[in-house]
Amino acid sequence: MNLLKKEELLDELYSYSKFGIKLGLENIDKLLNELGNIENNYKKIHIAGTNGKGSVATMLETILIESGYNVGKYTSPHLVDFNERITVNNKKISDEELVECFLEVKKAIKSLNIQPTFFEVTTAIMFLYFDKKNIDWGIIETGMGGQYDSTNVIVPEVSIITNVTVDHTNYLGKNLREIAKEKAGIIKKDVPVIYYGNCKELIEEVEKKSVNRVNIGKYNYKVEFDNEKFSTVIDIDNEIYEIPLYGEFQSKNFLLAYETLKKIGVSKKDIKKGLKNVKWPGRFEVIEKNPYLILDGAHNIAAALGLKRSLLKKFKREEILVITSILKDKDVNEILDIFSKFADTAIFVSLKTVDRGLSEEEMYKLGSGKFDNSLKIDDINEAIKVAKENFDKKAIIIAGSLYLIGEVKKGRI
Repeated sequence: MNLLKKEELLDELYSYSKFGIKLGLENIDKLLNELGNIENNYKKIHIAGTNGKGSVATMLETILIESGYNVGKYTSPHLVDFNERITVNNKKISDEELVECFLEVKKAIKSLNIQPTFFEVTTAIMFLYFDKKNIDWGIIETGMGGQYDSTNVIVPEVSIITNVTVDHTNYLGKNLREIAKEKAGIIKKDVPVIYYGNCKELIEEVEKKSVNRVNIGKYNYKVEFDNEKFSTVIDIDNEIYEIPLYGEFQSKNFLLAYETLKKIGVSKKDIKKGLKNVKWPGRFEVIEKNPYLILDGAHNIAAALGLKRSLLKKFKREEILVITSILKDKDVNEILDIFSKFADTAIFVSLKTVDRGLSEEEMYKLGSGKFDNSLKIDDINEAIKVAKENFDKKAIIIAGSLYLIGEVKKGRI
C-alpha cells in the first residue's frame, strides 16, 4: 500500500471524530453482532484506571509472549503512528491489515446505518484483527472511562483497575466518587478484579461490585531503585523481580500484572524472563546521556507527582531543565507547579497544531513565574538544541503531554 492510501484511510477514520465522544455501548454492541461477535473468540484481560494502564498492559503482553502465547494488545493514544494502538506479539498492525479490517467494519456500519465514533470504529477494527490473527490473549485497555467505554462489551478472564485520580472530568465525573464508580464499571460477575485501592472511593466501589477481588495496595513487598540503569527492583514472595521501567508507580503497575499473571497460571520463572524485555516508550524513557534526555508523558497531576519523585531520587532541582507543553483541558497550573519543584529552568514549546493544545506564548504566560529561568520556543527540536547548548544541566526532561513526546519521536525516526 502506498502512503497516500494510508493517509486517505486515516482521514476517513478520523472523520468519525465529528460524532464526538459518546460514552455508551449501543453502537459497539451492534457492530460486533454484525461482525459475528468475534470478540468472544479469545481470552481477554481488561484494564481501566487513570494512570499506568499502558505500563501494565505492556508487562502482561511481554510476559505472556515469553510464556508462548499469541498476544494482542490495544492501547491509546499512539505516539507517532496510529498502528501502534493495535499490536500482535509486539508488532503493529500493518497498513494492509488495517485497510482490510477497516473496510469490513465500514461495511457493517453501512449495513446498520449507524453513526459510530472514532474510538468505536477503532475498537471494532481491533477486535476483528485479533480474531484474524488467532490470538490466545487480548490485553484490552479502556480508552477513557470504564462502564460506558467501548471496550466494555467483553467478559474477560481478569479485570484490572490501576488507580483513580481526577481526570477527564467533562466525561467521567466531577469527583473521585463519580470517577471511581465509572472505572469500577468494568467489573463483571464472577470475574476476578485486581486493583490498586489508592483511595477509599475506589475501594468502596470495587467492594460493592465484587467479592473476588485483590487490592495490591495491601501487599507486603520491598522496592528499590537502580539509579544507574533506571530500573525498579521488587522483592516479593521470596523472589526478586527487576523491571526495566523506573519509578515507585511502576512497582504498583508490576504488582497488578504479577497478581493477574498468577491468577491465569503463568510461572514465576516466565514472569522474570518476560520482564527483561519490557519496554514502554514515553514513560521515563532515557533516550540520551550526557546530559540525560528523558521523555515522560506526565499529562496529569498524579503522573507529574510520580515523575517528580523519580527524578529527585537521582538529581537535584538545579540540575534539571524541563521542556513542556500541556493540553488546555488539563490542570496546567497544578502540573507546572509540580514541574517547578524538580526543575529550576523551563522551556515552553507549542502544541497549537494539536486539538486542545496551547502555544508556547500561552504556556509562557501561565508558567514563567514558577521557574527561576524560563524561555519560550515554538519548535520542540529547537528547544532541545537550545537546552543542550545554553544550559549546563545533568538532565533535560520532556514532559506534559504524550503528543509532545510523539513530536520528539517523529524527529528521531
